[in-house]
Amino acid sequence: MSALEVCIVASLLLGLGFLWYVAVLVFVYLRATPDTPADPGVFTWHFLLPCRDEAAVIGETLDYLRSTFPQAVCWVVDDDSRDATASIVADIGQTDPAVRLVRRRMPHARSGKGDALNAGYRALCTELEAATDRESVIVCVVDADGRPSAGLLRVCAGSRLFGDATTGAAQVEVRMANRGESRPLPGRGTVTNLAAGLLARLQDIEFRCPISAMQMLRARSHTVNLGGNGQLVRLSALDALAGGAAAPWGNALLEDFEIGLRLMLAGLRIVYTTGAWVDQEGLWSLRTLLVQRTRWAQGSLQCLRYLPQIWKSANFTNSGLFEVTYFIVQPWLQVVGTVVYPVPLLVFIDNAVHFPAFTEAFLYNGGAAMLLLYLVIGVGEFAIWGFIYRQRCERHLSRRHALVIGLGMTAYAWLSYVIAWRAVARVVSGRTAWPKTPRNAELLRLQTLPGTSLAVGKSMASRLPE
Repeated sequence: MSALEVCIVASLLLGLGFLWYVAVLVFVYLRATPDTPADPGVFTWHFLLPCRDEAAVIGETLDYLRSTFPQAVCWVVDDDSRDATASIVADIGQTDPAVRLVRRRMPHARSGKGDALNAGYRALCTELEAATDRESVIVCVVDADGRPSAGLLRVCAGSRLFGDATTGAAQVEVRMANRGESRPLPGRGTVTNLAAGLLARLQDIEFRCPISAMQMLRARSHTVNLGGNGQLVRLSALDALAGGAAAPWGNALLEDFEIGLRLMLAGLRIVYTTGAWVDQEGLWSLRTLLVQRTRWAQGSLQCLRYLPQIWKSANFTNSGLFEVTYFIVQPWLQVVGTVVYPVPLLVFIDNAVHFPAFTEAFLYNGGAAMLLLYLVIGVGEFAIWGFIYRQRCERHLSRRHALVIGLGMTAYAWLSYVIAWRAVARVVSGRTAWPKTPRNAELLRLQTLPGTSLAVGKSMASRLPE
């Protein structure tokens, strides 16, 4: 076969494979059933909040957690913040003994979220009595802007989750708290606000529909994984991973995915639920989103080193091996896709220019219908999530709105190819350092300072790595 024929065949196979995958995701998602809650009193609950320069949000988050979950202890790990994060937490802790501050200092700080979580784990273990039943201690990781749903503990205590002794960890659904804001950028133009609001809405769809469906599908292959926000882990499961360094979390850029892999390698069960969720902040800046997602993609590529262990492990089914392998190598497949997907279109354009009679005959004899089908499938496999989102998540949205955000999901999905190239480029060049994702409030504050740019997120995001 020629290189051209190889590209055309590869494009067809990758396209059909992804179409089948989307169809399976939709099928699994629409058949999901709710979880039954139970009494959370049989467990003790600890929230673990890694924080670096989170003064803009941490106070309100702690107020929410303590008022909503009075039975839980909140451990805030301050990663040598340069703002007032530590003092805010310390002030709250003076009047509320269930708020604990764990401070990290340079040069032993700002080395990654995994290290911050490990510091919180060690502080928690130091305080617990030796006779503590560590099977009944549940640690919940929440971002500094996280708002777990009020029923989180009841749902996670249920018989399918931690009520099952074989469950080592659980991940709850993630939602964007600012998904419905009509003017997220006060003082800016209508178009800019519409674009920022749409971006937050698309992130909400992404997490509540396709990502949620992926987790439901993973439940069938026993490969549910953890996210950075709303992950819950038994203390005994963390102990099994901690080792002599007392460090259950690793140092990959995607530390949540990494600890999930390590839990699976240890034979521990991970479950996913939509019965409870955590609200977080959706990003309004496209550039900031690209930087965040590039870090995630690079983090998954860093987990390539686990593939030999995974393929040798008896704790993975055949379908589980396929699913985990696919996720880890997905950025590479997307890079290949950007090369082979355009080939059929380029061949058609070349034929139209050089062989117009042949092209006309091709279109007349079914080619036009085939191209139309190609377009409908290429757009429809992403746009369908707009209508599913309206049906299952946000019933107040109109059908027209569902169509608009569904088409937006198509363009949003194309960003993954840009992200894949950026991640692969960073891996090849050996770049691994990353700053934290700035909060929207930080970006807005910078935009209102004299002499700063009004471009959305530009003033801070311009300092983020490419």
